Amino acid sequence: MRPAQQDQVRPAGAVAKQSSQGLAGKAWWQWLKRIAKIAFFAAVAYLLFTQARSIEWDKVLAALKDRPLQGLMIAAVLAACSHLLYSCFDLFGRQATGHGLPVPKVMTVNFISYAFNLNFGSLIGGVAFRYRLYSRLGLDTEVITRVLFMSMITNWLGYLLLAGLSFWLNPIDVPKDWKIDQQALRILGFVLFLGAAAYVALCAFSKRRSWTIRGKEVTLPPLRMALLQLGISSLNWMLIGGTIYFLLEQKLDYPAVLAVLLVAAVAGVITHVPAGLGVLEAVFIALLTGELSRNDMLAGLLAYRAIYYLLPLTIALVLYLVTEARAKNTAAAG
Repeated sequence: MRPAQQDQVRPAGAVAKQSSQGLAGKAWWQWLKRIAKIAFFAAVAYLLFTQARSIEWDKVLAALKDRPLQGLMIAAVLAACSHLLYSCFDLFGRQATGHGLPVPKVMTVNFISYAFNLNFGSLIGGVAFRYRLYSRLGLDTEVITRVLFMSMITNWLGYLLLAGLSFWLNPIDVPKDWKIDQQALRILGFVLFLGAAAYVALCAFSKRRSWTIRGKEVTLPPLRMALLQLGISSLNWMLIGGTIYFLLEQKLDYPAVLAVLLVAAVAGVITHVPAGLGVLEAVFIALLTGELSRNDMLAGLLAYRAIYYLLPLTIALVLYLVTEARAKNTAAAG
């Protein structure tokens, strides 16, 4: 064989070797994706199993049985409206990023994430499920991050407004052993209100519309969208408060129920909550037990967890399995 022919053979062999290495790397990546998928489903199954075991179903059923049917129906309607409204939060991210997913798909992902978020925490529901489902629908990581960020801002914007006004203008009496007193609550309320006002003011008057934070671009929405975020989020928190209000059989003033709900949302941060009870139950009992018996309070809150947490989780699980199946069929067809 001539030297020139040998030179031609060597590159061909090198290309074949590189090709085999590429196939091996691709195979490893496929295996890693399968392992990650199995681990994800196993984690979800474990969380569902532990959640089901931790719930005292006899008490939940007894609480539902003892509630007046009319109050249960009204509470269920308010809870459904709240979940439907929250499912719109990711639409702000859709508008901001310009991704082309249909509105029903965005709302479905948002609903599934929120239901799992309520039951298993934001890291599992709000983050993991969004990245999982949106990536399956074709969005890249940067777009998903921006959608998640806009949804978080929307949720807490209404909280800042309602909690700010409630704590600042009409603070509730707090137990003496808590790490915050009424005056501190007033100050906290004023700061929260300023936070909501500052966001709206930035959207209205800031000449600079975008910043880069840790490599991620953050863009201010127009004023109209900011006001819509504020209104929808505030209404959602009020619907949640209304759900609890009717499940407590309207025996407490609605503003008091809403204020305590807002305290419970940050109770783990601003005060020490005694062990043995959920944060929500502990805060309601600590702040309102003088106006309603402990048993009636717990019965209403158990009914609230069943209607607002567990029932949507069941629906979200079915929707999640359907969404996964459709995504798999689409990928196979592609």
